[in-house]
Amino acid sequence: MRVPVGWLREFTDVPVGITPHELHAALVRVGLEEEDLHTFEIEGPIVVGQVLEFVDEPQSNGKTIRWCQVRVSTSSTGEGSSTGEGSSAGGDDVRGIVCGAHNFLVGDKVVVTLPGAVLPGPFPIAARKTYGHVSDGMIASARELGLGDEHDGILRLAELGLDPEVGTDAIALLGLDDWAVEVNVTPDRGYALSIRGIAREYSHATGAEFRDPALHVSPVEPVETPAGENPVPVTLNDETPIRGNQGCTLFVTRVVRGVDSTRHTPAWMISRLKLAGIRSISLVVDISNYVMIELGQPLHAYDLDAIRGGITVRRAVKGEKITTLDDQERTLDPEDLLITDDEGPIGLAGVMGGARTENGPSTTDVLIEAANFDPISIARSARRHRLPSEASKRFERGVDPEVAAAAATRAAVLLVELAGGSMDAQTWQVGEIADRDPIALPAGYVNAIVGADFTETETTDSLTAIGATVETTTDGYRVTPPTWRPDLRDQADLAEEVARIVGYDRIPAVLPTAPPGRGLTREQQLRRSAAQVLTANGLTEVMAYPFVSAAQLEQFGESVPAIRLANPLDGVADRLRTSLLPGLVSVAQRNLSRGLVDLALVEFGTVFLPDTAIVASGTALPPGDARPSDAVLAALDGSIPRQPRRVAALFLGDAIRKQPGQQAAAAGLSDALAAAHQVAHAVGASIRVEAAAYRGFHPGRTAAILVGDEQVGIAGEVLPSLAAELDLPGRVALVELDLDRLMELAPEEVAPRPIGTLPAATQDLSLVVADTVPAGEVLAAVIEGAGELLEHAELVDDYRGTGLEPGTRSLTFALRFRAADRTLTAAEATEAKMAGVASAAAKCGATLRE
Repeated sequence: MRVPVGWLREFTDVPVGITPHELHAALVRVGLEEEDLHTFEIEGPIVVGQVLEFVDEPQSNGKTIRWCQVRVSTSSTGEGSSTGEGSSAGGDDVRGIVCGAHNFLVGDKVVVTLPGAVLPGPFPIAARKTYGHVSDGMIASARELGLGDEHDGILRLAELGLDPEVGTDAIALLGLDDWAVEVNVTPDRGYALSIRGIAREYSHATGAEFRDPALHVSPVEPVETPAGENPVPVTLNDETPIRGNQGCTLFVTRVVRGVDSTRHTPAWMISRLKLAGIRSISLVVDISNYVMIELGQPLHAYDLDAIRGGITVRRAVKGEKITTLDDQERTLDPEDLLITDDEGPIGLAGVMGGARTENGPSTTDVLIEAANFDPISIARSARRHRLPSEASKRFERGVDPEVAAAAATRAAVLLVELAGGSMDAQTWQVGEIADRDPIALPAGYVNAIVGADFTETETTDSLTAIGATVETTTDGYRVTPPTWRPDLRDQADLAEEVARIVGYDRIPAVLPTAPPGRGLTREQQLRRSAAQVLTANGLTEVMAYPFVSAAQLEQFGESVPAIRLANPLDGVADRLRTSLLPGLVSVAQRNLSRGLVDLALVEFGTVFLPDTAIVASGTALPPGDARPSDAVLAALDGSIPRQPRRVAALFLGDAIRKQPGQQAAAAGLSDALAAAHQVAHAVGASIRVEAAAYRGFHPGRTAAILVGDEQVGIAGEVLPSLAAELDLPGRVALVELDLDRLMELAPEEVAPRPIGTLPAATQDLSLVVADTVPAGEVLAAVIEGAGELLEHAELVDDYRGTGLEPGTRSLTFALRFRAADRTLTAAEATEAKMAGVASAAAKCGATLRE
C-alpha cells in the first residue's frame, strides 16, 4: 500500500517536517512492514509559462517544430532573467524554446522546465542548440513530469482547470512535491489498504487525532427524485452460495446526471493517484479509484443509459461469456458472481466491469455501485481468470460494509464538483449489514497469552481505540469488533491487538530453559552419522523439489500409486515423489547444463507412499473458514500418506580426476555400492547385495541391497538409452536406501570391536563357480564356514576367460585371520580357509581353483 503523505494529513495530524524514515517507523510500530519510498524524482526550477508566440518551421527530416516565445516570469530584469536568443532584455522574462508538440495555442499557460531542472529519468534540462536555435528550457508533457503514461502533446494547464499566475512554482501547483511511503499489508488487515485505514494506524502509533473521512463526506445540493422510484432496481439472487455464504450481502447505488465525461482529471488528483500506484485513465474512473484508495471501498461506475432494465447479482451459467473492460472475452464458471442486467452480464463482481456499460466521452448519466462481496468468491474468480485487480485485492481481504454508502456519496460529490451535473437525493441500498458477534474476553487472558503485564485500562483503551465496543462483565469483558476488522474472530485476536497497540516492546524477551537430560534421539543421531559420513567422503548434499511429473515417476519411480496435487505450482510436476531418484536426476541435469561434469550428489528426504484406495477416492478439503468436524479430521488423518525417510546418491563423471601419475577413474556402480556400505556402517547395519533388475537401470549392473532377506534399497547404473534421453553421460550410477527401515533393522546397540594386538594371518582364496551364482552368496558361504577366526573377507577379483570352462568364473577373496588369545599358525589359518571352501562348495557348487 502506497500512502501519499499529503493525503494522509487530511485525516490525521502528520507533522510538516516528518521524514520518510520517521513515518515508516511509526507505522512499523503497529505492525505495518516498511517497503519503499516513492517520489516524483523531480527538481526545479519548473514554473508556469505562457506562450506568447510561435513559428512553425518544417525540417529536412520531415518533422515540423515550433520556435516558441514563452513568458516564464513577470519580474524585472535581474537574477534569473535570460538575455539569450529569443529573450527580452527588460520587463517580462521571455525564453526561446523549441517544441515538437502542436497541441497548444498562443496564450496557453504551460509547464516550463528551465535550465537546471531535473525530470524523472533522471533527465537534466539545460540550454542547448537544436534545429538552428538555442532552446532555453523545455515545455513539458504530463509523461515527462511523471504524471501519466500518455504523450499526446504538452500539458495545457487550462485542461486541468488551472489558471495560475505566470512564474508560479509548477511543482507545488501540480502536487509534484508530495511523496509516499509504501508498507506491506498482511492479508488479514485489508482495512489498511486505504488512506482511512493507514491514518487510523498512524493515530494508534503516535496518539495523533484521527478524523474518519467516512463521517465527513462533503455535502452537495441533491436533486429531489420521487420517493420509491429507483432508476435501476437491484435484486440479489445467489442460488448457489459458496460454503453457505451469499456472494453479495450489500449493494448500494447512487446516480449522478448530466456529467461532462470529457473533462480532465485535476492535477492534484492525478498526482495523488500516481503516488498511490494508480495511473490516471479518465475523470469518472479516476474518481472511482480515488475514493477506493481513500476509503478502502472499491466502486464501479456504469453508464446509466447502457444498462437495460434492472440489475441482478447472480452466479454465472455454465458457458456464459462476458467481455471485460480489458476487451477480453472470458468464459465464465458457475462459481463466478456476476452483475447482470436484462441483456446479460455487465460485470464480473468485485473483479472487473464489463465493456458494454463502460463509461466513455458520451456518458452523461452515471450509476455508482458500492457493494460488499464474499471474499472467497472474489478471490476464486480473480485467480480463475488470472485477473487480479485493485478491487479484488481489497474484496478478498474484507471490506467494511459500513463505508459503502459513504463511498458512493463521496464519489457522487466529486463527480458533481469536477464533472458538473447533479446528484439524485436518494441512496439506494439492497441487503443488510450483519451485526458482529461479541467475543467473550476473560479477565487476565491477554496477560496470560501474551506474557506481559497490561493494566485493565490499557486493555480496554486499546480495544476501544481500534473501534471495538467493550462492555464489562462479571468475569471479564464482552468485546464487539468493528465492521472494518473481519479478522477479529476470537480471544487470541483481541490479545494480539492489545499487544500491538500498547507496543510490542512491552513483551519481555525470555529464552526458554531447555529441559535437562534430553538430547538427540537414536534416529536423529543415526541420521546425522549417515549424513556426516557421506559428505565427509566428498558427496554434496542437495535438496530437490518433492513435486515430480508422471513421466519422471515412470522412469525411476516405484510401482506404487502417487498422490496427485489438486493445485500444483507447475502443471507438469503435479505429483508427490515416491522416490528421491527423479529429483537427483533433475539436479544433475541442471548442473551439467552449467558445466559441472563431475558430480557426487546426495539427498536425505521423505517420499510419499499412499495406499491405493486413498489415491483412487481422494479426500475433499473442508472450507477454509470453518472448523472441520471430527469425522472430516479423521478422514484427513487417514488420507495422509506414509512418509519414510530415504537417502539417495548420484555419481557421474570422474570419481578420481586425472593428475600427474594418476589416470582418471570414472564413477560407476562401485561408488554407489560404496555409499550404501558407508550408510549401513554409520547406522550399525550389516547389508549384502544381490544382482537384480529394475526399471530404468542397466540389467547387468544393478543390485538389490538387503538386510538379511529384506530389501532396503537399490543401486545400479542408469540404462544408457535412458541416460541419452535425459541428456546425461553414458555412465550414471544411482543408489537409494530406505533409511528409516535400515535403522529399524540395525541393532539397538553395536558393541565396539576391539583392535587385535596379535599378528594376523592373511591368505587369498580363489574359487570357481558358475557365472550365474552371485559373488555375494559365495562370500557369505565362505564367511560362515571359516568361523570366528576369520576377521575380514572381501572380493578382490572376478576373472572370466582363458583357463576356465565356459559359463564359469573365478572369484578371488582376500582373507584375514586373527585369534584374540594367541598367534595363529599357518596351519590353523589354512584349516579355517578350507572350512570356508567346504561351505562354499556345499552351498554354491564352488571348487578350489588350481
